[in-house]
Amino acid sequence: QVQLVESGGGSVQAGGSLRLSCVASGYTLSSSNRMGWFRQAPGKEREGVAAISRGGGSTYYADSVKGRFTISRDNAENTMYLQMNSLKPEDTAVYYCAAGGSIWYPLEESRYNYWGQGTQVTVSS
Repeated sequence: QVQLVESGGGSVQAGGSLRLSCVASGYTLSSSNRMGWFRQAPGKEREGVAAISRGGGSTYYADSVKGRFTISRDNAENTMYLQMNSLKPEDTAVYYCAAGGSIWYPLEESRYNYWGQGTQVTVSS
């Protein structure tokens, strides 16, 4: 059974930082062409935030987080990360990790097969 478990969410003030982690079990992350982070704010649709290729050589970011967020993966540890700096109140959302993505459209949720349960990130002004 595939399980993705996120951690690292919390409450911070604007300008602060958080590092999210996503640990996989029952699934080898190195087999995933793409892995990604998505988020869903209250009353909004879930959106792609960042994605990374199998070997980590290619990364993809939503325009709203470019230059502030960094996605990485450690296949040996079967873990993916999202370093979030210069956080803004509009970054407040539940953040989900996803695996099993195709090489096409890496920031589209329909391209992913496995999802975590989400972790809450709240940024106050």
